[in-house]
Amino acid sequence: MVDVVDPQTRSRIMRAVRQRGTGPELLVRQILSHMGCRYRLNAKSLPGSPDLSNQRDQWAIFVHGCFWHGHVDCRKTRGGKQGHTPSTNESYWVRKITENRERDRRNVRLLKEAGFRVLTVWECELMRPEAVETRLIKFLAAED
Repeated sequence: MVDVVDPQTRSRIMRAVRQRGTGPELLVRQILSHMGCRYRLNAKSLPGSPDLSNQRDQWAIFVHGCFWHGHVDCRKTRGGKQGHTPSTNESYWVRKITENRERDRRNVRLLKEAGFRVLTVWECELMRPEAVETRLIKFLAAED
């Protein structure tokens, strides 16, 4: 399938996609702040620069966009076992999303090896913020 917009427009659209301060991340931050939780944003000293982390309590939270991180069987993107893949330039997107997923697994492994507890919150889960708040409460209350 051919892209429906010209390359310059597609480039402008892709440049507008933010990595930090996204809507889903802001919602998780709001929930944590409401809970009175202290955290640091995008700690570059930690593997993968988790979206939210607390080094004293040794936890890290990643807030993943379902499309960009290949969320399997996602309600939002209607992705299947490999997540959602656009039909335009499919080989590029399969490679890109696969590399993102591999990098995510590596970063989680490195954080766990460093003694951190790690939680991933998916964009589609935030359609039910009360359920995410319950997960966050359980995650922060748990100790290894």
